[in-house]
Amino acid sequence: MFGLQVDYGLLLEPLGFIKVLEWIFSIFVFSTCGSFHGETTLLVSCKGVVNKTVTAVFAYPFRLNTVQFSAPDSNRCGGTWTDIYLVGNFSSSAQFFVTLAALVFLYCIAALVVYIGYKHVYQHNSKFPLTDLAVTIVTTFLWLVSTSAWAKALADIKISTGAGIISLMDSCKAPETTCHFGSVTSMRSLNVSVVFGLLNMVLWGGNIWFVYKDTNLHSQLIRGSQVPGAYSAQRI
Repeated sequence: MFGLQVDYGLLLEPLGFIKVLEWIFSIFVFSTCGSFHGETTLLVSCKGVVNKTVTAVFAYPFRLNTVQFSAPDSNRCGGTWTDIYLVGNFSSSAQFFVTLAALVFLYCIAALVVYIGYKHVYQHNSKFPLTDLAVTIVTTFLWLVSTSAWAKALADIKISTGAGIISLMDSCKAPETTCHFGSVTSMRSLNVSVVFGLLNMVLWGGNIWFVYKDTNLHSQLIRGSQVPGAYSAQRI
């Protein structure tokens, strides 16, 4: 009863097919967010320096308050240039988002192994479908929370690495010092990660129904709805 019985045809059924999509989409989430590297640059003119590019390099998990701009020159603009850091620590939102994707990736692999090789065990033990249902509901909620938090963090990251940072830099207010915003790395891949977070939420939310259909809760509901009809027919 508990032996391996491989049936790849189950991947074409809604439960298996959706699980494959969930597995793929989770990969897109942690690959687009977790592998990001970027930089923001300024053009600085000060004592002995003309339009020197200074750079701050940042990456996942986006602890921007630890990221420092390079100095314009070895003399640090005649001593007027102090250490400048970006603003904000967005690691909690980013790590929550990526960690959820990694856990979902592992869970989908385990679920697919059960679906493909041990579907007979899954169907005959009511605890497996109920556990799957609980995990699906909780994961849907976690995708909603993590994606919302990450979308807000991403909006703040764009502000913290954009042109507005110049007004917060005391070194750029020193006499004979001017700073102009240069550029910032495109965050298109991070925007894509938010989209895939929303898609994951929709996908897991839609899968609740298909997982529910495999539980004894659904079968009991079906049997309960059929009893009154059968009783009426018997009386006639």
